Amino acid sequence: MVGFKATDVPPTATVKFLGAGTAACIADLITFPLDTAKVRLQIQGERQGPVRAAASAQYRGVLGTILTMVRTEGPRSLYSGLVAGLQRQMSFASVRIGLYDSVKQFYTKGSEHAGIGSRLLAGSTTGALAVAVAQPTDVVKVRFQAQARAGSGRRYQSTVDAYKTIAREEGFRGLWKGTSPNVARNAIVNCAELVTYDLIKDALLKANLMTDDLPCHFTSAFGAGFCTTVIASPVDVVKTRYMNSALGQYSSAGHCALTMLQKEGPRAFYKGFMPSFLRLGSWNVVMFVTYEQLKRALMAACTSREAPF
Repeated sequence: MVGFKATDVPPTATVKFLGAGTAACIADLITFPLDTAKVRLQIQGERQGPVRAAASAQYRGVLGTILTMVRTEGPRSLYSGLVAGLQRQMSFASVRIGLYDSVKQFYTKGSEHAGIGSRLLAGSTTGALAVAVAQPTDVVKVRFQAQARAGSGRRYQSTVDAYKTIAREEGFRGLWKGTSPNVARNAIVNCAELVTYDLIKDALLKANLMTDDLPCHFTSAFGAGFCTTVIASPVDVVKTRYMNSALGQYSSAGHCALTMLQKEGPRAFYKGFMPSFLRLGSWNVVMFVTYEQLKRALMAACTSREAPF
């Protein structure tokens, strides 16, 4: 057995809730530069047609984007919006991942055998619920990642300033801008991510190909990251563009998607695909492996405290 051993007592809802938020924050700390590169690539060329955008592209590829940002804005630019990102993960992942098993049991009425329908319903429910809780943090994170640190065109000076400025200039609703595409994105992401992880892990264990330890968690998480990126990338690009847009630039998320299609073509919906995959793949691996180990460590600590002798 690699890592902490599974305890006889299943993890409680509180352990899952805290474990998911903590694991997501650790994953964000490691993969945040890839997420920032993804955002920069997704918003690139949004005010131009596909020909002009290709000719004047500032960022090219994952490594090129990261190197360009470091050269022109400094290494700290890769972690612009990290505070809001960690705030988002602590509130967001705790709900969408930490409550997934509990909601799945609710839909299956306590049965241990959950069908694909119950898993999809649970993923959609916790994903949508998490957005309702954490949307303002996501808006601020995207705005920070999109703005260049160099020059005088910065929109916000700090995380607190961003919250205050958005609320003052765009109203309270500005902090919930892009909620519809974000609900759609996270319902899709949560289903693809958690359900795929669940199914791959169950299949590996039932076929006796692996045991319930680190290699199994790693393989399941990597597969979940790839499937999620393929399915969720179009909605993710629209969400990023709409959240980062100036007041009045788009009348709705649907208008944003239609404008992208007309000006940049269908390929625009997969802008930033490689950093999305690198980020989601690595994020899933770090998050799920850490989450599984945290659950076991916390339950082992609880058990030893209750029975010290």
